[in-house]
Amino acid sequence: MAVDRVSFGVPEGSIKALIGPNGSGKTTTFNMISGILKPLKGSIFFAGLDIVGRKPYQVCALGIGRTFQTPQLIADATVLENILLGRHSKTRAEFFVSALKLPVLGREESDGKQRAFELLEFLGMAELDPYLLASELPYGTQRLIEIARAMATEPKIMLMDEPAAGLDLSETKQLGEILRKIADSGITILLIEHDMNLVMRVAEDIVVLNHGKIIAEGSPKEVQSDEQVNTAYLGG
Repeated sequence: MAVDRVSFGVPEGSIKALIGPNGSGKTTTFNMISGILKPLKGSIFFAGLDIVGRKPYQVCALGIGRTFQTPQLIADATVLENILLGRHSKTRAEFFVSALKLPVLGREESDGKQRAFELLEFLGMAELDPYLLASELPYGTQRLIEIARAMATEPKIMLMDEPAAGLDLSETKQLGEILRKIADSGITILLIEHDMNLVMRVAEDIVVLNHGKIIAEGSPKEVQSDEQVNTAYLGG
């Protein structure tokens, strides 16, 4: 079973990591939380609601943001346009409002752009040209733009799937600072990551999966000293 009776909680305001070997069920867990997959049984509670069976856009609207292992940006759209996609769940303008170009549409567009510029500044990219195409950006910057788009949904929690994949040491260090800054701003983070230096530096609590089952859960120090985790994943 890809995910076999996995159960854990993520305290509000924390950074929690989900780690384990490739194929252990981490991304499948994310896909179930975000509505891409429906579990065969069990419940997923968020803010008191069982969200099993909800569509991804409905899960997003509740306050669950998501990034992916490979940045899912629209290559021929600009930085600004990619971030504005994250505002879709927060817009109130219906089709007829857009078609008739009513004033509420202009206000929402203006507010969305302002928020996009604020997010670029928050993530240390105030100097980036917002009208560059996503395809023109370095890989590390694409990672940050995807984080900005997820933040534009105004999430209460962000599911981040291997955000350090493909980054060099300096970019990974910057990412760690950004993760802490996001958490300090009030957004909870559930993080899948293979860079153990990053995980041990930023996570307050860690869940370890192997073959779809939880084999350990605890603080970074507790997980590092767990014999079963070392045998299955960390390698001593």
